[in-house]
Parts: sequence; structure tokens; C-alpha cells
Amino acid sequence: MEGPAATPALRSFTWEEIGERNGRGQAPQERWLVIDRKVYDITRFCRRHPGGSRVISHYAGQDATDPFTAFHLDKALVRKYMRPLLIGELAPDQPSFEPSKNKQLVEDFRELRATVEKMGLLKPNHMFFILYLCHILALDVAAWLTIWYFGASTVPFLFSAVLLGTVQAQAGWLQHDFGHLSVFSKSRWNHWVHKFVIGHLKGAPASWWNHLHFQHHAKPNCFRKDPDVNMHPLFFALGKTLSVELGVQKKKFMPYNHQHKYFFIIGPPALVPLYFQWYIFYFVVQRKQWVDLAWMLTFYIRFFLTYFPLLGVKGILGLHLLVRFIESNWFVWITQMNHIPMHIDYDKNVDWFSTQLQATCNVHQSLFNDWFSGHLNFQIEHHLFPTMPRHNYWKVAPLVKSLCAKHGIEYKCKPLLTAFADIVYSLKDSGELWLDAYLHK
Repeated sequence: MEGPAATPALRSFTWEEIGERNGRGQAPQERWLVIDRKVYDITRFCRRHPGGSRVISHYAGQDATDPFTAFHLDKALVRKYMRPLLIGELAPDQPSFEPSKNKQLVEDFRELRATVEKMGLLKPNHMFFILYLCHILALDVAAWLTIWYFGASTVPFLFSAVLLGTVQAQAGWLQHDFGHLSVFSKSRWNHWVHKFVIGHLKGAPASWWNHLHFQHHAKPNCFRKDPDVNMHPLFFALGKTLSVELGVQKKKFMPYNHQHKYFFIIGPPALVPLYFQWYIFYFVVQRKQWVDLAWMLTFYIRFFLTYFPLLGVKGILGLHLLVRFIESNWFVWITQMNHIPMHIDYDKNVDWFSTQLQATCNVHQSLFNDWFSGHLNFQIEHHLFPTMPRHNYWKVAPLVKSLCAKHGIEYKCKPLLTAFADIVYSLKDSGELWLDAYLHK
């Protein structure tokens, strides 16, 4: 009687072969990536990837071990779906990641990751998030009660708008927690509540946020991979390298040498009310995300039913635009203070730790800063461990600082107002670099 058939040996590949399968160049554009020395062909799978086709394709031709570990909760389950994609492994003489990467730094970060898991820093405190949601709902009710009790005169109207703007900003930070799978141990539970918070409390689609934000985390500040820097070059010249390149190419879509001034017009005040507010509807209809659209409509129906009897049509439209204006300013200053002043360039395929540290910085901790920024003042720790519950960032920060010191990597942390000012200063600097290259190179 014959024994069971032997498992066929996996093919062996070199990093040179893998690097050629990056999805670029002449057809057929194959996409391979490496996770724990195993080689996977994602050419067809990328379109079915639950996190979106782009985020996984950004690692085509590269080692994706650390981002895979960072983004997925149930790794054993995910690996089951990966089995049909397995086509081979790295040859025995090949290193576990690209030879160009810092071997000691990669190993030290993976050791830090193991320490974080042993310390239980990836486990959430559910009471923290329950109380956080309750404080948002309380502010929402207080906004309505203000107009109901005091009337729709100027002072209560403005006070109510400030409260609702605070609700939108804080709900934005809370949906961010669920979107990053950092509240529940099961991914689907996070997804369900995420749709409620971003859809019903904010009127935005979860699918749109996932599509953009996971790309940002995978390759922060990498032009053509991070959607958050897509404002270059149409509206702004970002980063020293890209700004000089734009000037040398004699490209001028805007007067970039004045971008630190017009940022105050088309940046914080306008992003949400004049762009996001309308684009999200186009997004869900184009992609047929009908569940997200239904959740979004519940927000607008609730807003109309609660405020129309008190304000009428003109009043409710004015309140909504004012709330979006407040939210937009809050959102842009907080989200850009950690990234725009940092290194912006094309993807250089450096290790995970360096990728995140060169693109992010922190803001000093305080009770106000934590609340005001939704703990995004710990942007470094958030980017290194995106599924970590935000109430644990301060605990891992000393360990991250130690690793930075060991490898001579700058750990940037600054006061809140300095962080805001650095956005403007960096835009001014990159605008001047563009102008010099445009005129003289």
C-alpha cells in the first residue's frame, strides 16, 4: 500500500526575481510579495483583497512581513486564505528581507513587537471606548437642547454649532479606532461598529475611509502611494525632493511660493465642506457601496428631523455648513501637523520602522492634547502599531524612544502650537525650493 504523496517542494526565488514583479513596466504586470520568507502571487488576488487592491499592491516586489503583522488581527485565519497564492519561498542563500534594509533594525523592531504583545498593549480597555462614545452622545444631545431651550438666536446657534463641531471631530477620532480594529478582538465587530460611528454619527462611508487610510499607513508620505499627499502637485508642492523636482521640470499648477498663505484658504476651512462633503456621495455611488450609503442617509435624516422644527430650511443648512467648517479646521490641523513637516518622497522601500519614523512626529502629551487630537499626538506609536488601542500609546512610547536612540534615529516630539506652525513653515520652505529650481535650474 502506497503512503501519502509527498508534498511538492516549493520553488526558490531570489530578491532580484521578486523585485521585478512589482506591477510596473510592460505587461504582463505580475505582483509578488514576501511574508515570512514565503513568496505569494497577488496579481489576481489584489482586486479581491478586503483591505483594497492598492494597499496590498504598494508592497508588490517587496517584503511585506511587518505590514502584514501590523494590519491583521487574526493572522492564522488570513494565512488560510493566502495558501492558494503561495508560489514558492526565498532561496536558502537569500536574506529574509531585502539586502538593502537594515538587518539589525528590522530584527530589533520585531523583538519590540513581540515585547508589546507579551505586555498586553494590544488589548483594549472597553470601558475607555464606552465612556468616549458616551461623551460624544452627551455633546450631541447638549447641542440640540441648547437651541430647543434658548431658541435660535445668534449666541445659542453658535454655541450649538461649536458643540456639534466637537461631536464631529471626536466621532472622527472614535471611528478611527474602530477602523483600525483596535477596539474588539474580532475584525467583523470592529467593522460593524465602524459603519455605525462613521456612517450614522458623521454621515461618511466606512469603505471610503478604509480605501484611503490603509494606503496612508502602508506607505506614509510616499508620493503616488499615500493618498494624503495627492495634493502634490495640483495644489501644493510638498517635501524638499518633490518640490525641487517640480521646479526643475518647470511645472507650475499653482504659485507654490505663496502656498503657505493660500493654505489658510483652501486647506483647513475648505477640505471637508467643499470637497469631502460631496465627494463621499460620488464614491459610494460609483463603487455601489449601498450599505454605506444607507448608514450615511440615517445621519442626514436624523439631523433634519431634529433640527428642522427648530431652525427651518435656511437655518438647518447654515448650521450644517458651519459645523462642517469647524470640523474641517479641526481635522486638517491635527492630521497634517504630524506629516506635512516630515520627509515626503517616492517610495524607497526602507524597513517598516524607518518608513514610519521618517514620515511621522509626535506632539507633547497632556490631557487636553490627548483629547483634542484623539491621541494622534502619539502619531509615531500609532503608525508603528496601527491596531494598538490608543490608551496604550504612552506605555509603548519609552520603548520606541529607546529603539530610536539605539539606531540613531530622531524621535521628534514638539508642543502643539509648534506643530501647527511647522505646517506653515514647511510649506513656505518647499515653496521657496520650488521657486529657486523653477527659475534657476
